[in-house]
Amino acid sequence: IENLNKAKLIPSLKESLQKLRTDYVDLTLIHWPSPNDEVSVEEFMQALLEAKKQGLTREIGISNFTIPLMEKAIAAVGAENIATNQIELSPYLQNRKVVAWAKQHGIHITSYMTLAYGKALKDEVIARIATKHNATPAQVILAWAMGEG
Repeated sequence: IENLNKAKLIPSLKESLQKLRTDYVDLTLIHWPSPNDEVSVEEFMQALLEAKKQGLTREIGISNFTIPLMEKAIAAVGAENIATNQIELSPYLQNRKVVAWAKQHGIHITSYMTLAYGKALKDEVIARIATKHNATPAQVILAWAMGEG
């Protein structure tokens, strides 16, 4: 939270770039929205957009944003400036409404926990699909996730 505010976000990013020994990164995203809106979505999204304008990051994104939070982010910087929303996405947690809404607004989905801690690799239905398509369960799950966005 301390580095989400406008005064600290860009200096924090510059420090990270220095540690990485690079001038820019391909993507900078907010991992989690500020609890209780301590730092407003508008404030940190505008700071991210400024970092992009300064060439510190090629793209900006969000993570774990609900539809109402995505609406706030879009109001702050425009959907065209939000490359992705990174969310938990697996065969067991499909987040269909968030995925559909993001797609409708041109925001890509980046998934995490896609294999559901490995549980999905042992799923009988997924195993049957994999066998039918001469693939591994992981390939089936990842193909599904790629199709989601």
